[in-house]
Amino acid sequence: MPTCFITGVTGQDGAYLSQFLLQKGYRVLGLLRRSASSDFVGERLRWLGVADQIELVDGNLVDLSSLIRILEKYKPDEVYNLAAQSFVAASWNQPLLTGQVTALGAANMLEAMRIALPGARFYQASSSEMFGRIQEPHQSETTRFYPRSPYAIAKVYAHWMTVNHRESFGMHASCGILFNHESPLRGIEFVTRKITDGVARIKLGLARDLALGNLEAQRDWGHARDYVKAMWLMLQQPAGDDYVIATGRTTSVREFCRLAFNHVGLNYEDHVVTRQELTRPAEVDILLGDARKAQRVLGWEPNVTLEDMIAEMVEADLVRHQARSNS
Repeated sequence: MPTCFITGVTGQDGAYLSQFLLQKGYRVLGLLRRSASSDFVGERLRWLGVADQIELVDGNLVDLSSLIRILEKYKPDEVYNLAAQSFVAASWNQPLLTGQVTALGAANMLEAMRIALPGARFYQASSSEMFGRIQEPHQSETTRFYPRSPYAIAKVYAHWMTVNHRESFGMHASCGILFNHESPLRGIEFVTRKITDGVARIKLGLARDLALGNLEAQRDWGHARDYVKAMWLMLQQPAGDDYVIATGRTTSVREFCRLAFNHVGLNYEDHVVTRQELTRPAEVDILLGDARKAQRVLGWEPNVTLEDMIAEMVEADLVRHQARSNS
């Protein structure tokens, strides 16, 4: 039975990756950071019905010694670093925390592996936000980065540290430059879940309006369930490498709203209002990924369409709010 170690195991990607690896026969270990919100730990894992199958181990990405102890004790075959301060909007208000966790946290994990378990395989969750002010119409593994937020800057540092450990120390280390990927497990603070949650609340008569920022921003949106498979495929290759994971289709926030409201028979124009205070200090106008390398080398392709993903998210939020109303 192979063993994997996942940081960010209680997040959206960590939950879907755990489910995927359990189905592959892995022993799944997850890093547990002690916090005041411990009552909510594992909510996503419980949603997928896998919480009881995950072994949570105490540690913290900013504490190198805890990472070394975990690696020495459990000796995982694969390490997936998904943990981060991942909400872009919050990174302007918490730039130092974002750098400490998202950037230096990845460096800590790499150093822990180099010291305690250099033969294990490592996955770093890089981000399409690193492209920022895009330098090419379609962003690939060779497109120059132009980050536009503290979050994206931290991700660039983590990305290049991973590449450097691969090239300097011969580690099997891969970066997945994942474009936006969503699901019913997406945090409520992210615009896609904010939209589908708002649609559900409005449909059920719990709200009238949905306040959003820039409706013209365009993103390449896929489903997290598809994207975690790509993470695993990277670590099955003979050597580490970097891969863009994307659908190759870009959609505006406005169009996302239209599709979500249409799913419940509503017109988004009757309910969506824009608020200037919800816009980013420095916007990323459009992202569109070129995943041909992943298709060619990994044999990876997305399976869930944007329309099906939005429908799944809206239905899940309807169920959530109906359950609360009935409790």
